[in-house]
Amino acid sequence: MNRNEITAELFRLRDENYAALQAKILPTVAPDRIIGVRTPALRAFAKELSKEADTRDFLTALPHGYFDEDQLHAFVISLEKDFDRCIAETEVFLPFVDNWATCDQLSPKAFKKDPEKLLPNIRKWIRSDKTYTVRFAIGMLMQHFLNERFRTEYADMVAAVRSEEYYINMMTAWYFATALAKQYEKILPYLEEKRLDDWTHNKAIQKSVESFRITAEQKAYLKTLKVRRV
Repeated sequence: MNRNEITAELFRLRDENYAALQAKILPTVAPDRIIGVRTPALRAFAKELSKEADTRDFLTALPHGYFDEDQLHAFVISLEKDFDRCIAETEVFLPFVDNWATCDQLSPKAFKKDPEKLLPNIRKWIRSDKTYTVRFAIGMLMQHFLNERFRTEYADMVAAVRSEEYYINMMTAWYFATALAKQYEKILPYLEEKRLDDWTHNKAIQKSVESFRITAEQKAYLKTLKVRRV
């Protein structure tokens, strides 16, 4: 299936009401770039494409004209089983990601097999000047390095990020809220020592207080750490 046939299939799967809904939650994407294909249909289509011998025509057609093509691309990469090929395809695709949804739904299965092998790329991505490359790097640290692989050096990497970009700072807050739920004693000093910017610091506390994985006692203490703005 060539790229024109893929685009035609996406339009066949279109749901205009869903397109209107997505336009409201994707402020960085022009509405006329949203076809409106629902996620289950995109995932099913990606699975179908991943079985084809060659998807290079589609995967190399960057930048894509439509948001749904970006989503489909992310899902195809996520299904790639070969680690090295998956890394290569991710490297090519990341600079073209322009929204939080595509960034967050790019979740390669191949990375789960050997996350340690992913670290050099994460270290590079988190220093990128592209918003969603940085967001993706933080997301990978959150997804793969908050349990038995956790080290404070990884939290240090996230805490060191300074940005005016909402979608980076929101992911940083999400990272620290999740990290508090999984590594409370090790992560708490980052808030006690105010190692994040004020907005991200408060947002991380807000998300933690809203989490069912944080105890009532922990929530009460975290509230005392909020930065009070004059």
